[in-house]
Amino acid sequence: MNRFHVHLNVADLETSIRFYTALFGAEPTVRKDDYAKWMVDDPRVNFAISSTGRVPGVDHLGIQADSGEALASLGRRLDAAGGALVPEEATVCCYARSDKLWTEDPQGTRWETFHTFGEATTYYEGEAPCATDGANCSPDLRAAKPKVDKGAVCCAPGSGCC
Repeated sequence: MNRFHVHLNVADLETSIRFYTALFGAEPTVRKDDYAKWMVDDPRVNFAISSTGRVPGVDHLGIQADSGEALASLGRRLDAAGGALVPEEATVCCYARSDKLWTEDPQGTRWETFHTFGEATTYYEGEAPCATDGANCSPDLRAAKPKVDKGAVCCAPGSGCC
């Protein structure tokens, strides 16, 4: 089963951790100097916060896929929705290793779909396969090279569509 994902930028990480720990009734499952994440089952959500210098507020929304196949299926759904897809393969972000697909909705809200397959020791590592905004490991969707062939099934690991 997939999991809804919300990532907020916060001005004060410790105060925000206290608030969301009380709200969710649980300690973060991941806690770093600049990041915290709760994997909540009721409601089923991957809720993350970070203090990486970006403007406080909603950074992006998303869906965490349980497998590479589920990610490919989400990619086909995003493709059908008509947004430009920006894939990232085997990227390190938010202390995790993941394959990702990024898009924006008609209002400009950034959406991340991803399948995580391992942990990482850093928030962000190296150059992502697609352009990033410099302040976070999410790509600058306006500068990144989207998938061009709308008829091809894209964004499965190894597809090379970036």
